[in-house]
Amino acid sequence: MDPVYVLKKPLLTEKSTAAQEHANVYHFEVDRRATKPDIKAAVEGAFDVTVEKVNTTTRKGRIKRTRFGYVQEAKTKKAMVTLKDGDAIELI
Repeated sequence: MDPVYVLKKPLLTEKSTAAQEHANVYHFEVDRRATKPDIKAAVEGAFDVTVEKVNTTTRKGRIKRTRFGYVQEAKTKKAMVTLKDGDAIELI
């Protein structure tokens, strides 16, 4: 996969911010078709850091009730990227 299309956006929540400070772990929303090597290459290329580990999880899209019936939202994939000690990413 082309590294430009792998990373969609960083996830900035209380839990992810705490993980950045304590464990050097950054959370990103990624393309659903992206593999762990694709994600690692995209983060290393975009931010010039060294990635030690990549964990991924796929979140199921929730079903919403609308006026015309039920609609299922799209599935999303989240990646938790652990960086080498001393490396950091400035997200804001």
